[in-house]
Amino acid sequence: MDNTLYVEVHILQSVPPSNINRDDSGTPKQAVYGGARRARVSSQAWKRATRIHFASNVPETDRATRTKRISALLAEQLVQSTAKDGTGLTAEQANRLAGTLLEPLGITKSAKKEDQSAYLLFFGKQQLDSLVTLLKGRATELAALSDKDLKEEVSKLPVVTALSTGHPAEVALFGRMVADLKDLNVDAAVQVAHALSTHAVRTEFDYFTAVDDENLEDTGASMIGTVEFNSSTLYRYAVLGVHQLMDNLSSAESTRDTTVRFVDSFARSMPTGYQNSFAHRTLPHLVLITVRTDQPVNLVSAFEQPVTGYNGLATESATRLANELTAVATAWGTRPQRTLATYAVEGHNLTEAFGPSVTFPAVLETLGDLVGHWLTNGTLANDTSQRTNA
Repeated sequence: MDNTLYVEVHILQSVPPSNINRDDSGTPKQAVYGGARRARVSSQAWKRATRIHFASNVPETDRATRTKRISALLAEQLVQSTAKDGTGLTAEQANRLAGTLLEPLGITKSAKKEDQSAYLLFFGKQQLDSLVTLLKGRATELAALSDKDLKEEVSKLPVVTALSTGHPAEVALFGRMVADLKDLNVDAAVQVAHALSTHAVRTEFDYFTAVDDENLEDTGASMIGTVEFNSSTLYRYAVLGVHQLMDNLSSAESTRDTTVRFVDSFARSMPTGYQNSFAHRTLPHLVLITVRTDQPVNLVSAFEQPVTGYNGLATESATRLANELTAVATAWGTRPQRTLATYAVEGHNLTEAFGPSVTFPAVLETLGDLVGHWLTNGTLANDTSQRTNA
């Protein structure tokens, strides 16, 4: 039986002139790799884009939220729930009750804003509903108690359990860290690398002007400015530990579905920085899924020597990636158990390394079957139609 299962996503994607992830000075983020300056998109930026895309296909009630306003949201829920049963809580009563309910979580308040926590908390909307359910219709009764008696009654409720179980898929995927209460921590099932260009880049400047439509006297611009940008072919990498996701979700069906939907969202998502100015949304040239049972392997070393791209960057980048997959498998003996790929680019040895290109929906369907079989049987299906070597 394989105790671990890793689903890796390797993507090559070209973006036109853009500034999809900038630093504090407005410059597109960069990194030096292999002695050359590369375009970079931070893992946080692409994780958020992936999470937003993922959530767009989830019913509102099953979604998660990351916010400092958990107390205010809980108070709103209390007001709404008591209004339905006719007992009714005032906003002041609801705020007091919500604050007391959250005390067992050890969530400290912001020093600047009384109605906010000191840090962002990632939780499911159903988990918030479960806190209201704990009161069993006693909200108005509890709100009438003194501070001492209210704290004593709340201490009897499994408040911590309500937020440490029943995680939505987003929390199960990306995890949660709460320094003040370790029982609320959730180990992330997903790791996402910073996207790097496969080649060296230089930052360029877009000089722009704006004209006042109602000014018919002056011919000059009413506003001028500059925006920094670059263009690049990016290597993107993420790995999902199916075993960890199963541990977080406690449901084989949800784990299989979440795995497939994560891969879909990671491939299709795009950070939105300066999107209106550059319309930079593209789809990948290549999506490669490698399934392993030993350890994840980021293949960014394929591009340690920058691609030069005399006839474009995508083809050479794809060839480099294919060669690296084969070289790593040969040198280390760490061959993926399966490879699945869709690519709309030609290159040397692509079919030999990745297997034949199939449609992306077909890749997702086959991935779902593989993960489902592993969850049910503890091993990958013995399907000779899939690639078993790199």
